[in-house]
Amino acid sequence: MDFYWVGFIFWLLIGASVLLFIWGLWKKSWKVLLISGIALILPSLYFLGAENWFRILVFLPLIPLFLAYYSRKRAL
Repeated sequence: MDFYWVGFIFWLLIGASVLLFIWGLWKKSWKVLLISGIALILPSLYFLGAENWFRILVFLPLIPLFLAYYSRKRAL
């Protein structure tokens, strides 16, 4: 049985992004939300090649990125 680094990194990025998203909403930090969106870009691009409704997951990183932009604009 082999250890698959790609799958490990894939799920690590998804988990880190979800945790950072929750932490960013709790602390209302635009920087943490931005890091969450950036961490979610690579796993979401994997679903770009899907032929079914999974293709919609490509737009998932836009949620934390939009919230980071909105909270940054609101802070100024």
